[in-house]
Amino acid sequence: MVAIAVRAPHRLALEDDSHAQPGPGEVAIRVNRAGICGSDIHILHGSNPFVVYPRIIGHEFAGTIEAVGAGVSHIAIGDRVVADPVVSCGKCYPCRIGRSNVCANLEVIGVHRDGGFRSVAVLPEENVVKVSPSLGFDVAALAEPLAVAANVLSRTECRAEDTVLVYGAGTVGLTVLQVAKMKGARCIVTDMDDERLERARAFGADVAFNSKSQSVAETVAKELDGLGPSVVIDGAGIPSLLEEACRVAAPAGRIGLLGFSGAPCNISQQEIVRKELSLVGSRLNRRFIPEVVSWLESGALKPQAMITQTFAAADAAAAFELIEQHPEQTLKVQLAFDA
Repeated sequence: MVAIAVRAPHRLALEDDSHAQPGPGEVAIRVNRAGICGSDIHILHGSNPFVVYPRIIGHEFAGTIEAVGAGVSHIAIGDRVVADPVVSCGKCYPCRIGRSNVCANLEVIGVHRDGGFRSVAVLPEENVVKVSPSLGFDVAALAEPLAVAANVLSRTECRAEDTVLVYGAGTVGLTVLQVAKMKGARCIVTDMDDERLERARAFGADVAFNSKSQSVAETVAKELDGLGPSVVIDGAGIPSLLEEACRVAAPAGRIGLLGFSGAPCNISQQEIVRKELSLVGSRLNRRFIPEVVSWLESGALKPQAMITQTFAAADAAAAFELIEQHPEQTLKVQLAFDA
């Protein structure tokens, strides 16, 4: 029984872990696969303002139900499941209007409470989603990042008739690309790394170009009969991109933001009003994991190639080092707790 914890900023530790038992309304998951997210890196380096240390991290994980607490009725021992890390109160205004991902009392598994980088994780019953035995744990663990993409595309009302510009061909950008393509949209991806752009092409990007050598504004200017992309997603989390996004977006366009930077940026109110742009934030996911699981099980989404490396849980420090030292070699790195 092991757990991977951040004891304090810059202190990642592999620890012996007690056998967690579920309480009423809870289930215990024997974790099989867990993905490392950029937010885990932020927690490691002390740049996530919501974390209290020490913290067992990890919010992208899948496994098998090992035990259930009193009152659990929809999940049984032996079920294969994936976690939804969004814990909400169900009572506040956002919850009452179906926006539980911005609950006034929000807790995120792996951030506000201990997460899934451990041999056995205990979660509320409502925070696990059953998956088919035919779906590998590695692919099931991708449901959470894909649900984040589904959320921002729902917020921007992405449809088949849209042309979507995605800034960034990292994990966020490529999950957005896959879900947008599944919806039938035309997709353009820009990045400054040619290897990442090749991955974008492999995942179906209609256009993928390097913004160091091509102007974004000039490249997308002819889209939608010269109006520009109707949906723009900042998958890079760079505040300064917002000004350009407003300039290149089509009239009636929608711009989706996923980054969490506190840095200010310059945007023109005139540009937003003249084109009646919709500018929306998107945080986590709003109960999209069951729908994403259905896409994975049906084969509508085939994200397996996103998994570039898998490390034994005991080698978590090496996995984090690879991500930080050689990001060009990684897309989604997973930890195997069954190794």
